[in-house]
Amino acid sequence: MAVSAFYLSDSRHGGHGEHRAVAQINITPLVDVLLVLLVIFMVATPALTGQLDLRLPQSTPPTHRTELPPRVELLVGNDGAFRLDGVVLARSELASSLRDLARREPNVVLLVGADADADYQGFAWALNEAQRSGLRDIATK
Repeated sequence: MAVSAFYLSDSRHGGHGEHRAVAQINITPLVDVLLVLLVIFMVATPALTGQLDLRLPQSTPPTHRTELPPRVELLVGNDGAFRLDGVVLARSELASSLRDLARREPNVVLLVGADADADYQGFAWALNEAQRSGLRDIATK
């Protein structure tokens, strides 16, 4: 920025004119730059407010209804008994029953749960047998 100076005379000392410099900022270049920026924004703004094509793809309703896989429930009781869909099984019968279930219905979901007072070891054993039987979808409840 350019600084211009002008001189004031000081007549306080007996009429002898002493001159001292007073500095002022020249704001003409600043105003020029601001006007150029204003013109640029005025020209560019209409180009930036263009509309976008926002047509979203439409979904088609499904043509077939997807069936949920069947669910079978395995419960470990507090007495140590196993209930596979309500049928009480002994520990020795559980492994063969789960293998038969995996062969008959390979996409079945097995829900394994236990009573509140059931032995954790029985629950862990039931999960292990379910995994070894070949069932793919095993969930706990």
